[in-house]
Amino acid sequence: MQTATDLAQRLGRQAEAVCRYYLSAGHREGRYWLVGDARNTPGRSLFVRLTGPESGKGAAGKWTDAATGEHGDLLDLIRESCGLVDFKDIADEARAFLSMPPPEPERQSRGQPAPVATGSPEAARRLFGMSKPILGTIVEAYLRERGIVHLQGTESVRFHPRCYYRPDEHSPAAIWPVMIAAVTDLNGRITGAHRTWLDHRSRDKAPIDTPRRAMGMLLGNAVRFGIGDDVMAAGEGIETVLSLRSILPDMPMLAALSAAHLAAILFPPTLRRLYVARDNDPTGDWACNTLIARGRAVGIDTIVLSPQLGDFNDDLRNLGLEALRAESRMQVAPDDVGRFMSTAA
Repeated sequence: MQTATDLAQRLGRQAEAVCRYYLSAGHREGRYWLVGDARNTPGRSLFVRLTGPESGKGAAGKWTDAATGEHGDLLDLIRESCGLVDFKDIADEARAFLSMPPPEPERQSRGQPAPVATGSPEAARRLFGMSKPILGTIVEAYLRERGIVHLQGTESVRFHPRCYYRPDEHSPAAIWPVMIAAVTDLNGRITGAHRTWLDHRSRDKAPIDTPRRAMGMLLGNAVRFGIGDDVMAAGEGIETVLSLRSILPDMPMLAALSAAHLAAILFPPTLRRLYVARDNDPTGDWACNTLIARGRAVGIDTIVLSPQLGDFNDDLRNLGLEALRAESRMQVAPDDVGRFMSTAA
């Protein structure tokens, strides 16, 4: 039975060949291979031990990045340089390099998590489980740059410092920090995840082609802030909904992540009034009208909340919190103003 340790030791016996293949931007100096980082960036901060025992301290294949403190073995290097996530994919890549046959299904290591399909709900749950709260991270900085400073009740949004981004299946992977939001069903079970890749330097979305991507089962589900009861608000984007929560912090809300998914959200059985935070564009109008028709067909009172600009985050950033509060106060039902709307700046 081949375990991760077995594969790492086999790779360690060919440590220099592994480095020449996966870290071709580096070079050998004495007993080490030097390169910029595990993504094969030119430089000298990461060093891989080329000789040593098969295991334990000083083992061949062990590496450390002096710039970041990261360390690991050659399986970790393959994971980073190839942009892989699942252990099965990493192990398959290692076996291909070592010219080993694939394992028989019954001989796979019991010590490793069962492989899951890329983009599946289980992959989304694992990714969200690997992330951490946003306090003090670039996710918090990103949201604050967008005027969102009231972050209570945002446990469904988390941070991962190093998330792979691959433009397409033929392109190499890049690594960026990411805002990860859990997509859940009406029972709170995670069915998917939404990723927004971020740039530390600009505190904005990463400069890549598609900085936002979703995975898993999205239809009918959403990123939720609070538990939907008799009154709830729904919008498209995470930032749009969090902007609205700046003035309605106690109202349960959800972000459907797109116009099509907003039109298809599932209603909690206790829902009696639904606020639809529309985006000010044709697809936003279509989603809003579709959702209104669906809600009214089952006896739900539906109220449209309209921004002055493109969406509620545009209003928050350009017009300010008090302008957003004043405009929304005129659109929210009077009894919900007293129940949900904050008065503090």
